Amino acid sequence: MITDITIGQYFPGKSAVHRLDARVKILLTIAFIVMLFIADDIKGLGVGVVFTLLTFLISRIPFKMMWKSIKPILIILIITAMLNLFFVHTGTPYFEWKFIKITDKGVETAVFMVVRIVCLIIGTSLLTYTTSPIDLTDAIERLLSPLKKIKVPVHELAMMMTIALRFIPTLIEETDKIMSAQKARGADMETGSIFKKAKALIPILIPLFVSSFRHAEELALAMECRCYHGGEGRTKMKQLKLRLADLWGTLYLALFFAGVIVINKIG
Repeated sequence: MITDITIGQYFPGKSAVHRLDARVKILLTIAFIVMLFIADDIKGLGVGVVFTLLTFLISRIPFKMMWKSIKPILIILIITAMLNLFFVHTGTPYFEWKFIKITDKGVETAVFMVVRIVCLIIGTSLLTYTTSPIDLTDAIERLLSPLKKIKVPVHELAMMMTIALRFIPTLIEETDKIMSAQKARGADMETGSIFKKAKALIPILIPLFVSSFRHAEELALAMECRCYHGGEGRTKMKQLKLRLADLWGTLYLALFFAGVIVINKIG
């Protein structure tokens, strides 16, 4: 199950979303998050849902890939829904028994929060699914380039962020291998109390830390062998250029963003 986590993976493709400039995609993703959080009610959030579904269809990412992004947070979604369902007591009661009270406002809030989280996961996952790590690094560096004037190591920060994102799938795969090896040796990680399960994680965490440091050392050695010495004087094989498609993508999001604002004003 742990191999189902797809955070940080890139899915190659030729869709309109794939062809957008990486800098534009990062800025649009931030604007998309803002759009979801300024939505005051279900109607405003519905605009965000339509935008998310349309963008997902345009990106041509397989549904199975997106489901793998949502699957690990199902427990969080259920807990969020239950908390809002049972602790929001305003509105017309649907069901009431002792200290348990379910109201229409509680149901609405539970649905609202779950839908918002799912949209956030899908929208942000599309950024890494449709953008290669190299393009993501270049885009982050270009967006943060004004900070170079105050001596901020922008290139190094962008490189660190991208490497961290890139190694998430590697570490997940490594964790799955270690867990399979421990189970083959008779380790029981699924039964017993919570303290027993936590104790069973120790034989997994120690090899995982050792493996992580080994990967880091190998990567550092490979970069040194290729004469990597930071961003100073470096040129880029692939130059980021804004195209007409980026303008259409910006207008596409701006239309939905304006829709959310109008609904908030009317509501």
